[in-house]
Amino acid sequence: MRLSLRERIRAGDPEAFAELFGAHARAVYGHAARLTGDVGTAEDVVSLTFLEAWRLREKLRPEEDLPPPGGESLRAWLFGIATNVLRNTRRAARRHGAALARLPQRPADHDTVPDFADALVGRMENAERLAAARAALGRLRAPEREVFALCVWSGLSYEAAGEALGVPASTVRSRLARARQRLRRLAEAELTARRTSGGAEGPGLGPCTGQVPSVRPETARSTQEKNR
Repeated sequence: MRLSLRERIRAGDPEAFAELFGAHARAVYGHAARLTGDVGTAEDVVSLTFLEAWRLREKLRPEEDLPPPGGESLRAWLFGIATNVLRNTRRAARRHGAALARLPQRPADHDTVPDFADALVGRMENAERLAAARAALGRLRAPEREVFALCVWSGLSYEAAGEALGVPASTVRSRLARARQRLRRLAEAELTARRTSGGAEGPGLGPCTGQVPSVRPETARSTQEKNR
């Protein structure tokens, strides 16, 4: 009998992991790129996610232990790992920033080192809208930001997002509702502030969904290649 992909992953089959990577790496990359706004960091998150998945392969639940109609998906499992990797990345970045802040100031370096977020946003269409949306997203609480990214950007169901985060689907639903409401208010306030201060005119967030425009991995990669 031919083993399923899940069973082959649990057994440590390298070809199974190659299949897993081919099927889901782009989705993990898009999730990480939207949350970090940085191509290099997103690529690192993908690598770390699949390395961690390999390390944790034996903890992936076997077929017979899954609740009907199939239980947690492999994508939800990977997104759960990616969420933890992103949390660790943010903590490491904060520690790094705090360490740099304790060093003596070097005005020349401070003036000449570009901010990657400003450079990235400047190369995207609807830069003002994207910048306002990202600023608003960064002001959400972490649990709200995570469910928004998983459900809206990555298209996971409430159940799959709950599996990724280790919380019930009802919790995902309530967090997402709060995230949409807060994000719409914050983004509109951010756009108003930018326009009042003399920024270029640009479209706001959609009035019904409150969704944030996504940064497609293909666009991010092609932009990176053009600027090499």
